[in-house]
Amino acid sequence: MIYIVVLLVALSVALVVLGVGQMVVSSESRTLQKRLATVSPAQIQTRQVRERRERQARREALEGFLQTVGEQIGKEQTKRRSLRHLLIQAGHRSATAPAVFVGTRALAALGLGFLAFVGVTVMGSDFLMRVLIILMAVLLGWMLPMLLLRRKVKNRQKELRRTLPDALDLLVVCVEAGLGLNQALVRVGDEMQRVSAELADELTLVSLEIRAGTPRETALRNLGERTGVSDIRALVSMLIQTDRFGTSIADSLRIHAEELRDKRQQLAEEEAAKVTVKMLIPLVMFVFPAIFVVILGPAIFHIQEIM
Repeated sequence: MIYIVVLLVALSVALVVLGVGQMVVSSESRTLQKRLATVSPAQIQTRQVRERRERQARREALEGFLQTVGEQIGKEQTKRRSLRHLLIQAGHRSATAPAVFVGTRALAALGLGFLAFVGVTVMGSDFLMRVLIILMAVLLGWMLPMLLLRRKVKNRQKELRRTLPDALDLLVVCVEAGLGLNQALVRVGDEMQRVSAELADELTLVSLEIRAGTPRETALRNLGERTGVSDIRALVSMLIQTDRFGTSIADSLRIHAEELRDKRQQLAEEEAAKVTVKMLIPLVMFVFPAIFVVILGPAIFHIQEIM
């Protein structure tokens, strides 16, 4: 009887606490709604603009610091053409991008080296092992940004290769509708913004270079160099030859778009054919042991009983 009374008292106290908490939360929510109702959309927009400017200022300060570190540490590396070309293929076209990248590598190496030093100091080990771990951490910190950059370049090229046939179809439609190649590039760049921002930016940059006075052939070659995609380079070569010999751009684009579409379908079929081979590893490592345990487990117990 005593336990029942204690249980009922505990339930009553819990219900009272929950009720009071709900009342407090509801009162706070009503107060918050009243405060939000008093704030005008103009004030909200001003606050968002101020927060955006603060984030941009912090980002610029960090980039300036990394640029200073990169210029002081790796003056020769910031001038390397291969590094700048790799950064451009990743979408970083700023003139300060090499210095910022070198500064990032230096800070990553120092940061991982410091963490490794703290870790080996806390864990405790001999001097040679400490030095080896710290050197490995510094080397990992120096190489990790380059690995991430190459991965970003690979993913960006994959996206450009995937969305190029759709852009060519739109380009064919625009050219057949009577637009010139320059106007068609501008139109396709605007339409592809919803599908692939990377490809849209590249096409827009080509049109801007042409408007600035750069010859069309040079602007198209720059497109192939910036992206590093073999399909885009083939498209650039085809457009340059078509422009030189005066053949129909629409027919050439249609044939090239069909070839790229067939190539994309073949790549998809190839990836689908690889799935069965890739599934062998998880099957052998995870599924088969469980099946063996389920099938052979009762037999093993039965054999133990018999023995």
